[in-house]
Amino acid sequence: MSELILLKLGGSVITDKTSPLTARLEIIERLALEIKNALVERGTDLQLVIGHGSGSFGHEVAAKYQTQHGAVATNSWLGFAEVSAVAAELNYLVIKALRQVGVPAIKFQPSASTRMRGQQLMYFETFPLKEVLGHGLVPVIYGDVSLNATQGMSIVSTEMLFDNLARELSPDKIILSGQVGGVYDHDPMTYPKASLIKQIDPTNWATVEAKLGGSHGVDVTGGMLTKVREMYYLTLSMPHMQAMIISAEVAGNVECALKGQSVEGGTLIN
Repeated sequence: MSELILLKLGGSVITDKTSPLTARLEIIERLALEIKNALVERGTDLQLVIGHGSGSFGHEVAAKYQTQHGAVATNSWLGFAEVSAVAAELNYLVIKALRQVGVPAIKFQPSASTRMRGQQLMYFETFPLKEVLGHGLVPVIYGDVSLNATQGMSIVSTEMLFDNLARELSPDKIILSGQVGGVYDHDPMTYPKASLIKQIDPTNWATVEAKLGGSHGVDVTGGMLTKVREMYYLTLSMPHMQAMIISAEVAGNVECALKGQSVEGGTLIN
């Protein structure tokens, strides 16, 4: 049977999160080629769903309008439209890079297919995504805005979407690739002597959770702590599945991870 992998391309690596609306096109194009190489080598042995963060596109605009807090700020519904527009702009760049190298990528817009209640994703229309996945296409989702039953609107992160998809599709792996090559006991961007935590499981989770901080640049979805916590509890509920956090800054890491080969650094969550 084919191995199903959910791959996230983090907003921290495909954009410059310290500079508004700035895509790192050379990184996006390299990652697209790595994905293509893995798909060609593995053929029908690999099914792939790609998700990506919004980085300095969605997060900057969402922070401006406080979209994550709901329909309470002045011009908040204008913000809903603005965040949706810039998230789609980045998605266009990712889709374009993938298709230029021959990946049969197809966009799925979360703001048109999801609904939240508070901080919970309550509804995600996945039938079209599952149908095209079964016919060899590569669905691409992304962090976006979502209607919210209790606060009008909110942000739906890629991790929330992956959580929902994982429970429906039962993937073998979730790979989160970003700027930082794993989970560390201190922020490696500001503390060079930080030590990599190679594995997270029930024996060390409490210690790891206490150490995790946020993320560099503007991040309205909670930073590293939220991402790791969501993946940890997901793997607890799905023991057959593993989650990996790796650096996409290191050339070849994403390709190796998709091929089942060892990567430089990285943290395994199971």
